[in-house]
Amino acid sequence: MADPRYFSFMQRPKQEFTFELTDDERITKARRILCGEEEHETHVMGRIKIGKQPYNPNWTYYLDPGSINFFQMAIKVCDSNMEYIENHLDEVNGPFLPGFYWCPWDSELVREVSDS
Repeated sequence: MADPRYFSFMQRPKQEFTFELTDDERITKARRILCGEEEHETHVMGRIKIGKQPYNPNWTYYLDPGSINFFQMAIKVCDSNMEYIENHLDEVNGPFLPGFYWCPWDSELVREVSDS
């Protein structure tokens, strides 16, 4: 297990979400995406947890670090917008984002966050 590292992705319209990675392979993959070495599996997916995290202060949910992966394509049922999720947290894990899995198709990894 690596020391935690933090990364952010953007989603339209100008919404930013920061997440924590603690796995060396996933940290390396995130960095490869940022520098353009990885061009296929570049979108972020993971399992939503309810609660605030200091590294992601704009949202009352976060991604479970152990569940985060990167993808090229995913099924429609796990796609959603950050703001929509925030406004419908009570519906997550029903027909909306079953299993708490979120795979925003338009997620674009934009940076490694140096200050958590």
